[in-house]
Amino acid sequence: MNKLIIPDLLNSLNSILPEIVLSLTLVAIILSDLIFHKNKKLLPYISLIGLIITFVFLINQFGKSDAAFPVAAQFSFLSLDPFSLFFKVIILVSSILIILFSVSSKEIESGLDRHGEYYGLIFGMIIGMFFMISANDLILIYLSLELLSLSSYILAGFVKTSLRNSEASLKYLIYGAASSGIMLFGISILFGIFGSTNLHEINELIRTPAATQLTFLISVIFIFAGIGFKISIVPFHFWTPDVYEGAPITITAFLSVASKAAGFAVLIRFLKVTFIDSLTGNGYWQLIGYIDWQTLLIIIAIITMTFGNFAALWQDNLKRMLAYSSIAHAGYLMLGVSIFSDQGLIAVLIYFFIYMFMNLGAFYVVMLIANKINSEEIDDYRGIGYSLPLLGTTLGIFLISLTGLPPTAGFIGKLYLFIALVDANMIVPAIIALLNTVVSLYYYVRVLRVMFLIKSDKTVSVNLNPLNFAVLMFMVIPTLLLGVYFSPLVNFAKESVQLLGF
Repeated sequence: MNKLIIPDLLNSLNSILPEIVLSLTLVAIILSDLIFHKNKKLLPYISLIGLIITFVFLINQFGKSDAAFPVAAQFSFLSLDPFSLFFKVIILVSSILIILFSVSSKEIESGLDRHGEYYGLIFGMIIGMFFMISANDLILIYLSLELLSLSSYILAGFVKTSLRNSEASLKYLIYGAASSGIMLFGISILFGIFGSTNLHEINELIRTPAATQLTFLISVIFIFAGIGFKISIVPFHFWTPDVYEGAPITITAFLSVASKAAGFAVLIRFLKVTFIDSLTGNGYWQLIGYIDWQTLLIIIAIITMTFGNFAALWQDNLKRMLAYSSIAHAGYLMLGVSIFSDQGLIAVLIYFFIYMFMNLGAFYVVMLIANKINSEEIDDYRGIGYSLPLLGTTLGIFLISLTGLPPTAGFIGKLYLFIALVDANMIVPAIIALLNTVVSLYYYVRVLRVMFLIKSDKTVSVNLNPLNFAVLMFMVIPTLLLGVYFSPLVNFAKESVQLLGF
């Protein structure tokens, strides 16, 4: 028996080497903070080294498809597949950028004595997201989600001297606790019906008469609500504007990309693994018909993007505007998921990869300017395009890309999404999404108008150091380059749609 278990365990541990490296880096951060408590400058370097080593181990897993920690002959706790690797790349790149953001952040610098906790909690979020993305078991999904959430609740209130920081953290905690409880209740009901929390096993058991019970439908909706909270879709979005506005800009940026990516990865795996019946020859998924998932997701997507865009029209705070913009983008991504095809999933992956650069880039410019003027109000950006031409121009590029206009990468993300919708004969949702894009143009252009068409008597000066410039270019160049040369990204996405077992 032991001879059989040990090779399986070693094989499974080998599959989670990136997660092990992240955990060891977390330990190294804590030890460094305890031993060199007066020298906090080591912490970002330790964090970056840990993330780079993790990235190396992640690259070594490309092309592999395996199961880790098996619980039966055909079931496992974790899946190492191209789909999870794609989202882990997004998480890692986002994390590296956030660490670099933090080095230049005035807000984070104000809490110098708590930098050990800050970087440690960021790694807590990353570890939680990594396990979430690969998890095949609802209990593991829940535990990973809690690790991510508990870390992010504290980080949202990192700047203790700021009242809005404390308010953001408290609201996030209250909403998060409620959604977490609802999700756990759904999982407990599902376990009561089937006696299992493994997604693959539930997929087999779901075909039995017991699955038709009303309690089964309630449990699935509760689990969906818990995931919906993480990805900020309507009606689970209430926390997003207040938390995004109140939290430090670095954490807001991290939540808007990495946390959302992990949430969507969980949602896609939950829907496909649990409810799939078969795959058609042209890549469309046939789901078991207890719930009309496509109609439900289309309605939620349309409401989410419409609400997000129209709410953003009235915002005077740039962070709050980007929060509602983030809700709208979650609607576009949800529309891609609702296609239930490999082509729709490819569109979602392309969109997410591009969204990472343009959204993080927008928050980075806002942070650099806020460091100087101590404000994120749109009216305070008057004449910024003239006094800070580089930052003004790059922010303009990111906002144009978020709108989805050529020749930026955002256009390619929207293009592949609309192509997938049209191919699936989802013409009405495609038209609604297109009209929403027109609405979003108004509030993005409003920022450009204030920066470039309204002059100010005040002159603002921001001295970019080489690190600031390098980080800025690292996000601007892909935002422009992927708008004209996107074949490698499309190929990467096509190779990453495969989930283990399908």
